[in-house]
Amino acid sequence: MSLQTVPMKDGARLAYRFDGPAGAPVVVLSNSLMSTMAMWEPQMAALTRNFRVLRHDTRGHGASDTTPGPYTIASLTEDVIAMLDALGLKQVHFAGLSMGGMIGQQLGAQNGNRLLSLSLCDTTSEMPNRTLWEERFEAVRNGGVAALIEGTIQRWFTAGFIARDPATIGRVREMIATTGSEGYLACASAVRDVNQTATLSLITTPTLIIAGESDPACTVAQAELIHREIRGSQLQVIADAAHLSNLEQPARFNELLTAFLASIGS
Repeated sequence: MSLQTVPMKDGARLAYRFDGPAGAPVVVLSNSLMSTMAMWEPQMAALTRNFRVLRHDTRGHGASDTTPGPYTIASLTEDVIAMLDALGLKQVHFAGLSMGGMIGQQLGAQNGNRLLSLSLCDTTSEMPNRTLWEERFEAVRNGGVAALIEGTIQRWFTAGFIARDPATIGRVREMIATTGSEGYLACASAVRDVNQTATLSLITTPTLIIAGESDPACTVAQAELIHREIRGSQLQVIADAAHLSNLEQPARFNELLTAFLASIGS
C-alpha cells in the first residue's frame, strides 16, 4: 500500500503505510529520533512473510505533520493510539527503536490492553544527561539538524560498519538531513525528558528487549534496567552493533524479532 495519512485529535496528519498480507496479525514499527519509517526497510521482507506491517512517521518526522512543540512521550503515544483507533486496530504487536521504544514503554504501562506483544529496541527508560541535550538544541538552533549529522553517525554505528557500508551510511545521513529543525527540537524534548523507570513494572505484555552491545546512546546497562523492571521480559544483546542495531546487524535483529513474535500465543 502507498503512503497514507490519518488525522490526530488536534487535526495534524500522521503518515503511515501497510505492507504484508491482509488479515495477518499487525506489527507496528515506530522510528527513532531523526529517522523515518524507511529505517525499517531491512526488516520488511522478514516480517511480511507472516505479519501485516504498519509503519508510521512520528509527528515532526518524515511525511507526518510538524506542530508546535515541545512534545512529550505521552503525547506521541496518544498519536499511536489515535492511529490505531482510526484504522480500527484493537490489538497489535508493537516494536519501537530508541524514541519508538520510549513510546512503546508508555504504551505498555498505560495501554497494555492494546498490545499483543512489545519489543523495546536500543532504548532507555530515563535520560540522565540533560546538559548534553541542551548543547544539541543550541547547535540545531544555530546550524540546523545538519550540525548533528557527523556526531549522530558516530553514535548510531560502530566504526567498522561506517567504513564497510558507505551506502547504508549515506542513506542514514540523508534521512537525518531531511529532519526539520522544529520537528527535531519538539521530539528531542520528549526524549530528553523521558523518565519512565518507575512505571515499567506496570507492563505485563510479553516483552522483548534488544540492545546493541556497543551502543553509547542507550547502553546495555540501561537495557538491563528495563529487563529487571518488566517481569518475564527477555533481553537479547546484539554483538558488533551500536544504536541502530536493526540496520547494522539486520539478520540477527530479524532473527530475534521474528522468533519472539512467532512465540506469542504458541
